[in-house]
Order: sequence, then structure tokens, then C-alpha cells
Amino acid sequence: MKRRFFLASAVGALAGEAAVRTLHAAQASDDPELRGTAKPGIALATDDVAAFPAPPAGFDDERSGIARGDVVEFSYASAVTGTRRKARVYLPPGYSGKQRYPVHYLLHGIGGNQDEWRGYVRANVILDNLLADGAVVPMIVVMPNGRALADDRVPPAEKTFTPEHLAGFAQFERDLLESLIPAIDGAYPTMAERGKRAIAGLSMGGGQALNFGLGHLDTFAWVGGFSSAPNTRAGTELLPDPAAVARRLQLLYLSCGKKDGLIGTSQGLHRYLRQHGVRHVWHVDEFAHVRESWAENLAHFSKLLFR
Repeated sequence: MKRRFFLASAVGALAGEAAVRTLHAAQASDDPELRGTAKPGIALATDDVAAFPAPPAGFDDERSGIARGDVVEFSYASAVTGTRRKARVYLPPGYSGKQRYPVHYLLHGIGGNQDEWRGYVRANVILDNLLADGAVVPMIVVMPNGRALADDRVPPAEKTFTPEHLAGFAQFERDLLESLIPAIDGAYPTMAERGKRAIAGLSMGGGQALNFGLGHLDTFAWVGGFSSAPNTRAGTELLPDPAAVARRLQLLYLSCGKKDGLIGTSQGLHRYLRQHGVRHVWHVDEFAHVRESWAENLAHFSKLLFR
């Protein structure tokens, strides 16, 4: 695990994908700090089952003969770090400045950055294919760097769990709300309203998405957590008034793999939601803490958005 993640070039992206894969595998198996309160072994209840069939083979492979969207670099001034920070923005095929679009904010894991969803999970390829099939609403997808630090590079693995590094993920809440979202709405023809704004993420980013989305329902109406890490706040904190939250949500989506050592985090939130009658999606797939799970859940989640 003692390797850096280089995602800036084609060669670097391949090295970075291997490193991210290694880190996520370790997080799901033998890292007690990320595993948090997870107990040895995985106990599945009768409702810990798949809500959707698996996507068709090749759903995340580049398809010939279809229109492709663009992934562009976006720079914005951060009030949190005092620096200019970078994000990747997916613009759908046929993007036009004369048309307004809903926006999906997509957050990476603890070992990734703004390139993880594009380079590792192939989010843009998945979305291109879904759009070609007419399965999703055309949307802008923003893939930011979720660690709000002046030096927001991925640190060496031995510094992954330092207080300073973890604090950057918590500080991103303010960076997102006060700096990134206003900058995106100022630069692109967005539908700048809560009903047209979604947030989701994988692992650490799944916890962020649940924390920030459910904590700011004046900003987001569509919220998803994929294989969410133990940074996820407890249900009592996320939904102190479950009925009030339920009335404002368009979609709350939780997923995890049945072989994922972090499943206890999502199970606990699912059971709290079920106990309090909060409508949500709970999807348990066949995977461990791996990209295949996040790719499939991006496809499932995207199909439900902005309907």
C-alpha cells in the first residue's frame, strides 16, 4: 500500500487505478481504522438483497458509434483553503450553453481525487452509454477533489488516516456549499435549485454525500451513498426528524456489496430509515469494496435521477 497515486497522465492514470484498487481492497479487508466498528464477518438480513438486476455486459465499456460527452477541467477559488482548486466536469453529448441542465456532484474515496470517477470507475463511459440508450436525463456531473486542504494531493498511504488528512474531507462540506456549487452555477447553464441537484459518492465520498446531502436539503434533493465508510454520521444525527426529511427528499439511495467489510455502516442507516418509515432504495450487490460495485450503482442511481 506504500505507493502514491498518479492520475495526471495516461500512464499515471493506470498506476493510479492500480493503487486505488489496492487501497480499497485493504480498506475492505484488514484496515481496522477504516473498518471502524465493523464486526468480524458479515451478517446479512433477509432484506439485504439486490434491488436491481445487474447491468448488461459491457455497460461500462466504450461503445463505438455513439456520441460522447466531454470531461473538462474546472478551476475555482476556495474560501476554505485560500487556493484555486480543481474539479472535473462531465458535459453530456450535445451539450449546449442554451440549454439548462440538472447537476450531479460525484465524490471519490479516501485514496482518490477528482480523477477517480473518470479514470478508475469510468463514469463518463457509463453515462455516455446510458444517454445513448435514452436511459438517463442529460446532466452535468461534477467530480471534485473531496479533500479541502491547501495541499490537496493524495498523500502517501502511511498518512491516509492522519487527523489532518481526514479533516480535509470534513472541511469539504463548506468548500462545496460556499465555493464549488456557486462557481459551477456561475459557469454553466445549470438548473440551480435543490430539485435539480444530486450528490452521491463511494466509500469516504459516500459518507460525505450522505452527511452533506441530508444535512443540506435546501441544496440537494437526490442523495446516494455507495459502500459508505464509517465517516457516515449516525441515523439519529442525519435524520433527527425523519418525517420532515422524508417529505423533502426526492431520492435516498444506499448500496453496498454483500462481501464488503464496510457493509455495517450502510446496514445500520438502512435499518434506521426502515424503522422510521423513510422511503429509500437499499441495494446489496454481489461485490466486495471494488470498482465493479461503484460502476453498477452509478448506473442504477443515474437512471433514477431527475425524473
